[in-house]
Amino acid sequence: MADSADNRPWPQAGYTRMILPSPIGWIGTGNPDPEPELLARMDENHVFMMGDNPALPRMPEKPTLFDFFRYRFNPIAVNHLLTSAKRAMEDGQPDNVVMACMLHDLSNGCLVRPDHGYWSAQLIAPYVDEEVAWAVKYHQALRYFPDPAVGYEYPESYYKFFGKDYQIPEYLRRDGEYAMQHKWYMTARLVTMYDKYFFDAPVEVDYSYFDDLMARAWRQPEEGLGFDDSPVAHMWRTMIWPNNFL
Repeated sequence: MADSADNRPWPQAGYTRMILPSPIGWIGTGNPDPEPELLARMDENHVFMMGDNPALPRMPEKPTLFDFFRYRFNPIAVNHLLTSAKRAMEDGQPDNVVMACMLHDLSNGCLVRPDHGYWSAQLIAPYVDEEVAWAVKYHQALRYFPDPAVGYEYPESYYKFFGKDYQIPEYLRRDGEYAMQHKWYMTARLVTMYDKYFFDAPVEVDYSYFDDLMARAWRQPEEGLGFDDSPVAHMWRTMIWPNNFL
C-alpha cells in the first residue's frame, strides 16, 4: 500500500462493488459487452464501484509523479522509462531530453496505448517545459522515420510488432515530416534513440537518482496530480480511480 498507516475509510462499505470495464478495454476483442449482465445484478447489495479499489495500492491524497510510477504503472513501463532517462542522464543530455525520455510513454503505464505520444504529451503539458511536451508528442511519429545522419534506423522490433508490410497512417507521416523540420527536432529524435526496449534486462533504478532533476524540471502541483484543476487533472484522476463507473 502507499501508506500502511492510512486510516481513510474505504468507499461503499458493506456493498458488493462491481467493475464495468471501460469500452476502450474490450471493444474489438470479440468479448461481449459486459454492461447488460452487470446492470441485471444491481440490487440492494450490489453497486458499481466508485473510488478506491482495495485490489490496488492506495494512492496518497496528494500524489506526485513518482507515486503514479510506484502505485499505478505496470513494471515494464516503469523499467523502460526510468532506464531510458537514466541512460540519457549518464550521457550528459540536458534536462529537457532526460525529462522527455522519462515521460515519453507515460500513457502506456496506466491509461491508453493508442496514440500514446499524444496522450502522454497532454498529461504532462502543465508541468514541464513546452519543449519536453513537444518532444514527447512527436517521438511517436519520429519512431517510424529513419535518420541515418544521426544513427537512427527504423526499429527492428516494429517489424515483429506490426509486420514487415505495415504502412503508417497519414497523420503520423504528416507529423513526422513536420517534426523533422522543427527547431526541437533533435530533442524528440534523442527520445527515439533512447527509446530502447529493456524487457529482457530489467534494471533497478532508485527514484532518488532523479531528485535534483525533478526539482528543476517538474512543476509538482501543491494539491497533488489530479486535484489541481488543470486541463488534464481528470486524466490523472482516471489513473487514480481506473475502475470508477462514471
